[in-house]
Amino acid sequence: MLNVQSNVSLKPYNTFGIQATARYWADVQTPNDLQTLLQLADYNQVAKLILGGGSNLLLTGNVEGMVIRMNIQGIELVRENDTHWWVKAGAGVNWHAFVIYCVKHGYAGVENLSLIPGTVGAAPMQNIGAYGVEIEQVFESLEAVNRQTGEVRTFTREECKFGYRESVFKHELKDQYIITSVTFQLDKSPTFHTSYGAIRETLDQMGVTPDTLSIKAVSDAVVQIRRSKLPDPAQIGNAGSFFKNPEISREHYDQLLSQFPDMPGYPLADTDQVKVPAGWLIEHCGWKGYRRGDAGVHAKQALVLVNYGGAVGQEILNLAYEVRQSVGERFGITINPEVNIV
Repeated sequence: MLNVQSNVSLKPYNTFGIQATARYWADVQTPNDLQTLLQLADYNQVAKLILGGGSNLLLTGNVEGMVIRMNIQGIELVRENDTHWWVKAGAGVNWHAFVIYCVKHGYAGVENLSLIPGTVGAAPMQNIGAYGVEIEQVFESLEAVNRQTGEVRTFTREECKFGYRESVFKHELKDQYIITSVTFQLDKSPTFHTSYGAIRETLDQMGVTPDTLSIKAVSDAVVQIRRSKLPDPAQIGNAGSFFKNPEISREHYDQLLSQFPDMPGYPLADTDQVKVPAGWLIEHCGWKGYRRGDAGVHAKQALVLVNYGGAVGQEILNLAYEVRQSVGERFGITINPEVNIV
């Protein structure tokens, strides 16, 4: 049942653990709830912030409008053929829980995306990715409600215009639609992506051989790697990777390589661009483990900004600006936030 509340604390609903208050709050559990909410005359002119798991969000103050928490649950197999399964999940389903569900049922394709925080509905917004896999590779379609008309529209992969941590919902259609469900096309015959990062090494340490390799083994390896590198938001407030990995020209990369021979880089197919790990850039500017009050840069992963308990959003944002500026000054590279700043 739809219930709009006032002056709700957002601290439990953002993984940075920032204290902020929503003037209005609604917990949406069905698409019909969402359509009803959008039609309520009392809130027509109220700005609306859509909240999933709160894991990609930095709150820099109170939210004067309405926070809509998308809490639509449910996972179902909608069809299959000889090669694929099509699985539909509600926008509010925890992303890692969805991955584990797929692994348990033998649905291949999302195992490399294990332990990414957030919800299913937020995943296509920024085309989440990790360890050589991005959402667009397993994406079939999504359903979304138009904020103005309340009408439901289905978006195909092409219509979502996926890019690196990008989609149409961050640009042309920003703040126009609210995602209610996502359908994925998953493989019956797995294609294992084990060459990225430390997956192969971790699998070897786990005793996994080519003969025993499985999507569960890949998922377990990714979980082990992520837990070793990234802080648990339940222990230290954070939103995972704060910055996107920048893409620079091959010429720029080669120039930097002459100064910094150990700088990693990943050439992008069919372009002259090279992706450079933002964490490496930040660490080599001396920020890794830095702390000012309760705002800091994580000691094990420089890409992660953290709240040690009492930091306010503006303190973390100020630190992010300083980190960004120092990377620009030293390497001539602009790093941009992956986190949504409100």
